[in-house]
Amino acid sequence: MDNLFKGAVRFRERSFEKHKEFFRNLGHGQKPHTLFIGCSDSRVVPELITKAMPGELFVVRNIANIVPKYRISKEYAATTAAIEFAVMTLGVENIVICGHSNCGGCHALFKDEEYFKDIPNVEHWLEQAGDIRKQVEENYPGATEEEREWITEQVNIVEQMKNILSYPLIADRYKAGKLNIYGWYYVIATGEVYNYNKETQEFELIKE
Repeated sequence: MDNLFKGAVRFRERSFEKHKEFFRNLGHGQKPHTLFIGCSDSRVVPELITKAMPGELFVVRNIANIVPKYRISKEYAATTAAIEFAVMTLGVENIVICGHSNCGGCHALFKDEEYFKDIPNVEHWLEQAGDIRKQVEENYPGATEEEREWITEQVNIVEQMKNILSYPLIADRYKAGKLNIYGWYYVIATGEVYNYNKETQEFELIKE
């Protein structure tokens, strides 16, 4: 924690002072252009891999970058509420759903009940992705564990792109061409980011 405290001081004394006017303007409100839905994994830093500035991304992160199917809930539906707020209140123009390599949440889909003994809320959260495990097991029966890992991570992204369209007002905006939806796959070890091509149904490396 000592490094975090020192970092906060360095930010205020160096970065903030250098860009004081920029932050002063941000202090009056936000107008992000993109909703970035990513995994909570500590190695996935949206602003780092996109080189975005403060105020550009409205970020939602959870285990395995899951988009719950739309419903009006009496529970505390944090991810659903954040998506609603980004699209309907802030008026973002883009939604990026970003999965990544070596995802612990996707890997846990294949674990037995004993694994979840002390993390029941994680087990409950991942129930939303149960169909993804079935898809991978049925469609890729001969896959090695390494192949199964990246297949699961990519299938998961595609499924979450479908789930986001269960939000009626998002579906309306998307069909009207007022909202773009992207699926990204980030490879931690190489720094590569792949974008899902809906026509070819393949992930393609993002290049200049």
